[in-house]
Amino acid sequence: MKKEKRIGIPRAMSYYNYFPFWHGFFNKLGFEIIISDPTTKKTVSDGAALVVTETCLPIKVYVGHVINLIDKGIKNIFVPSIQSIAPKVYNCSKIRGLPDLIRNVVKGDFNIIEATLDKSEKNNNLIDFLTEIANQFDITDSIAIKDALKNGFVVQNNFNVMVQNGLEFDEALKNAKKGQVIIPPKKTDKPISVALIGHGYNIYDKKVCMDIFKKLEKMDVRVYNAYQLTVEQLKGGMNLLHSSLYWANQYEMTGCAGHYFTDNKIDGIITITAFGCGPDSLMLEDIKRKAKNYSKPILNLTVDEHTGEAGFITRIEAFCDMLYRNKRAKLIKSKKDLDMVKI
Repeated sequence: MKKEKRIGIPRAMSYYNYFPFWHGFFNKLGFEIIISDPTTKKTVSDGAALVVTETCLPIKVYVGHVINLIDKGIKNIFVPSIQSIAPKVYNCSKIRGLPDLIRNVVKGDFNIIEATLDKSEKNNNLIDFLTEIANQFDITDSIAIKDALKNGFVVQNNFNVMVQNGLEFDEALKNAKKGQVIIPPKKTDKPISVALIGHGYNIYDKKVCMDIFKKLEKMDVRVYNAYQLTVEQLKGGMNLLHSSLYWANQYEMTGCAGHYFTDNKIDGIITITAFGCGPDSLMLEDIKRKAKNYSKPILNLTVDEHTGEAGFITRIEAFCDMLYRNKRAKLIKSKKDLDMVKI
């Protein structure tokens, strides 16, 4: 039976990296796109109830979003398997096995729309991946699929331009979906600036990160992150730390850290990682070890479904207070040095 051209996309995991592309792709093919609701406590508990305790928070959240789509009555849910984004550059096993995970733990009347992208395998390219997806809806016109691919890149590139110029994630996404590119006015400087390092699903999901951007803004802190950097800048950060690319999302952590370590406007580094994430623990260890060479204070925030907001806020406040004291001490020393030169 031909599937209806209505597709649900979980607001989790790769949503924060690639949803602009998927919106452009599916929209061009005439799909109605349904996104799951923003993460809530129920989303997390629904997902956590279906997987083993040791499963990391992002996967628990993802499962919860699939359940949310099913509750909305969505029959076709997009769950791709992104094995590898470049030769010998891999996603973690949980991301690679998402379709199998969802198939085995989530019960309900729905179809998993899946396809596998593995750039480490020969003859497995993006157009074949997209064709496999389209064919599940009896769309076989190769020209239409290629046009949808082009449209996906247009929307994604427009989104990237806006976030690189400092527009907030949700605002950039809203504009990109409308086919608009709006460059925000330059933000005023803040007393201190921090680099927030983490994967999109950890720093942009307001429930997971406890709306850390807003909390830092209230503390009069300017925040920078990986999404404001170009691929070339992220590659430069990797080279600076003498790190080789193995994990698909390593740029967001190691590459981002490497870039901001040498950025004089950055007063400190805050990382957000999920408890139990193997790749993150390796990347974080590398970052912490090399941070000592650049005199950048670093705070790591680890999150899971039990993380309390009060303790979270206390740690951020204490860290920012320390950055303020460091900044004042440097300014005082600079003034004294200047006075000595004048004498």
